[in-house]
Amino acid sequence: MLIVLPGLLLAVASAVAQTTTSLPATTTTSSVPHTGLPPPTCVTATTSASVTLSAPTATPTKAVGKLPALGWNTWNAYHCNITDALVLGAANDLKNLGLAKAGYQYVNIDDCWAELTRDNTTGQIVPDPLKFPNGISGVAAEIHSLGLKLGIYSDAGTNTCAGYPGSLGHEATDAATFTEWGVDYLKYDNCHIPQNWTDSCSPLGGDWYNSNSAIRYRQMTAALDAQKTPIEFNLCIWGRANVWEWGSRVGHSWRVTPDITAAWDSVISIITANAALLDYVDFYSHNDMDMMEIGNGNFTIQEERSHFAVWAFMKSPILLGTTLSYLTADQLEIITNSALLAFHQDDDYGAPAKPFNASASAPTTSPPEYYAGKSGKGIHVFILNTANTTQTKTFDFVNIPGIGKPPYTVEDMWTGQAVATTSNKSFSVSVDAHDTKAYVIF
Repeated sequence: MLIVLPGLLLAVASAVAQTTTSLPATTTTSSVPHTGLPPPTCVTATTSASVTLSAPTATPTKAVGKLPALGWNTWNAYHCNITDALVLGAANDLKNLGLAKAGYQYVNIDDCWAELTRDNTTGQIVPDPLKFPNGISGVAAEIHSLGLKLGIYSDAGTNTCAGYPGSLGHEATDAATFTEWGVDYLKYDNCHIPQNWTDSCSPLGGDWYNSNSAIRYRQMTAALDAQKTPIEFNLCIWGRANVWEWGSRVGHSWRVTPDITAAWDSVISIITANAALLDYVDFYSHNDMDMMEIGNGNFTIQEERSHFAVWAFMKSPILLGTTLSYLTADQLEIITNSALLAFHQDDDYGAPAKPFNASASAPTTSPPEYYAGKSGKGIHVFILNTANTTQTKTFDFVNIPGIGKPPYTVEDMWTGQAVATTSNKSFSVSVDAHDTKAYVIF
């Protein structure tokens, strides 16, 4: 049921989502604008009614999602032009190209896998029989036989972004269906939201966990929690509703920006946004910077190195988004780099690398260029050159958080080779335009 509060319509739902929710016939938001901008703050109260919110408060399972996901997704490469053959081909490529051995395990089907209407008898979403003649369960069985995991896509609205059935009001049915099919991962998008489920202004008290947006996602959390097997839950909410503040109470990862595109400007804008949100990242709690574009567009090899390295040291999910069989040897070398993946998947340290002041003379840049973090192997320093020309970058050892006393051994994470053993105050290196240097120091 819906209750009108000052400038905000709050959804009240049961703790475990019902099979269907009655949704008033209202206009829906467009599937196009993924701007990521928050709604305005309400300043005028129209009622003094006091309402106790009774939306689900279930938390995401700890059986999965401790570390950021590694895998592949259909969307960036194929959009709606998907079939079981393409999905299974990607799964085999993960195995044959050494990506599964490197840790990539999820094979995720994005939008457009379903028919346009639900089954009239069961209320279930129906897989498109032309695209998936053996159903999603058939694909899952083959994926699992390869030792991999299957991801599926749905939406916290009435329809998906491409217009297929969404899960709003059908959370319990869909969670049970996905579990029955053998799904391991759910990407949950944010399109076609009925107007009474949107946030036209900030929630009372500024608590976005009790916003309409959060409640839509909380309903699916409760439905997933009621299933017999765990499903990793990704909130594809485009950075709306201050999701970083409440995401870990609802899912395992959450999109913090609008959609990525295969262009350096897009990559750098996402890095800039996420650099300010890294304090929210830890085990079971990951800012999602969107799917990878390596293999798409016209990136330089330096830009692809940075794209991968920053996603790795910020501990975003890394879901490849290209035709894997077309990847070059250089691209495969980047995305299977063992040192960067070890930092990304470190089982002892959940925090990402964060910006630090490299030296008194280091300029202020947006995004920051110097990051430091810790893993089981030691202290790490990452240097991103945001300039369009080769630059000399310098950091003072004493400025690195958690650093010990000299002498220091500096090892290049890209090559695995020691590049210096020094007691000097600082370390300098030439960095190509848009490239990233990565070091472990011990």
